Amino acid sequence: MQSNSNLYQLKINSIQGKPIGFKDFQGKNILFVNVASKCGFTPQYKGLQELYDQYQEKLMIIGVPCNQFGKQEPGSSKDIEQFCEINFGVTFLITEKVDVKGAHQHPLYSWLTKKSENGKKNSSVKWNFQKYLVNENGELIDYYYSLTKPMSSKITKHLK
Repeated sequence: MQSNSNLYQLKINSIQGKPIGFKDFQGKNILFVNVASKCGFTPQYKGLQELYDQYQEKLMIIGVPCNQFGKQEPGSSKDIEQFCEINFGVTFLITEKVDVKGAHQHPLYSWLTKKSENGKKNSSVKWNFQKYLVNENGELIDYYYSLTKPMSSKITKHLK
């Protein structure tokens, strides 16, 4: 089924405020993860970095800070950036803080969660560290709830 919109037309700003065009990652899988610094799943940053280190030739991980679940990402961009670097040595991309659901949902998450846009399936973001995997052609492969660890075979089988 053909989707009504194209991931590669979307943009988001990096945590430093610079525009990120997803077109730059054409030819790579992208794993989008809504992240938070004060969540029970926050240690998954370590697994995300491990996944990125192992598969960065064919995978870009994009962490998307969000404060919509239990207000677990209250910090400023600078706070978030320092937290990721100091505690987990994060080298993959972290974006500006956005809404992943609701009236002010970022267009990226509209695309990820609406079948009418991604052509594959509807979903809703249930909690921090929910993951969305997109293939090298910009097509949604699947999404994984927070309990799915970054190095899970559910994810890595698509990267081998």
